[in-house]
Amino acid sequence: MSDRCRIADITEQIRGVSYKPNDLHKELDENSVILLRANNIDDGSINFDDILYVDTSKVSKNQFLQKGDILICASSGSKHLVGKAAQVDFEGNYTFGAFCKVIRPIGISPEYVGLFFQSPNYRKKISDLAQGANINNIKNEHIDNLLLNIPSANRIKEITDILQRVSKIILYRKQQLQQLDNLIKARFVEMFGDITINDRGWDSQPLGELCTIVRGGSPRPIEKYLGGDVPWIKIGDATEGEDIYLNSTKEHIIQEGVKKSRLVKKGSLIFANCGVSLGFARIITFDGCIHDGWLALENIDKRLDKVFLLQALNQMTDHFRSIAPSGTQPNLNTAIMKAYKQIIPPLEMQSSFISFITQIDKSKSVVQKALDETQLLFDSLMQQYFG
Repeated sequence: MSDRCRIADITEQIRGVSYKPNDLHKELDENSVILLRANNIDDGSINFDDILYVDTSKVSKNQFLQKGDILICASSGSKHLVGKAAQVDFEGNYTFGAFCKVIRPIGISPEYVGLFFQSPNYRKKISDLAQGANINNIKNEHIDNLLLNIPSANRIKEITDILQRVSKIILYRKQQLQQLDNLIKARFVEMFGDITINDRGWDSQPLGELCTIVRGGSPRPIEKYLGGDVPWIKIGDATEGEDIYLNSTKEHIIQEGVKKSRLVKKGSLIFANCGVSLGFARIITFDGCIHDGWLALENIDKRLDKVFLLQALNQMTDHFRSIAPSGTQPNLNTAIMKAYKQIIPPLEMQSSFISFITQIDKSKSVVQKALDETQLLFDSLMQQYFG
């Protein structure tokens, strides 16, 4: 038998605070603490991309993260991101920003509560409850009133052990995929050298002389233009799966929206030019519209294989981030991309590299299938235990 209790009865809830710009910096020193923000929360894990630091003297005692805390995205412009959660499995000087909140379990297994906050039922309920016009927010009571089954201590340990074992297999599969991606990068450098400085002396030209580069456009408010038959290409459409070809979109816009956007042709190479997705590229297999977070590369010079160009651009993500104009997020304009010097190795070398990628992709497909099957098992168990 299990008892059901409110989350408020077994946890402490702590809201993140805002810090003044002068309190934040990008270098860690002995007087600072790492500031984790909503963009550092992935579903189930915490990433350390784009880290900021805050003066330790500005952080109150209860704002320091503890091992076992559950860090939650409490506010976001995207409703499906609200409520994403990850458990803190490390120790050290860490705090969290204004768009986050912490759930701190009391008198119960932190791992068990942390798994509950990964469950699909929790995410759906929180997404439904989030409120706001431009920014979606979770109120304290939304979390406090969630109900959690509390079985015996032995059953809690059993459930936790099972889910953690399956979770480790999922992590292992993801690491395999990352290693295969790293193999592609290593092979690229082996064949073509450091293209940041073109140390092999390949022929090169400004990218703007090798193709037509145009920026997308966003009809606003986009909700007014949805519901048509013209594919509306969003970053989320392109980030699902590993295929370099984009075959469909979730949303479509009406013809009036096309006039305020950018219609690009089938076969175009699209390149994310801002934010955390900067440098992400796909080849589209249909005519569709791109928003202003995309650049499109069309009419590509015959000396460049399109797939090779995509992979070459992907090698340069860190470089592009370093040269992007400073601001709230990195943003590459068309002028920067047109001036970028693109190497032009012999076509036979480009083809050889693409053949290598094809073989790696076959291995990735096998690993991806195993990952998908394990994820289905994990989701089924989560539904069974926390449904």
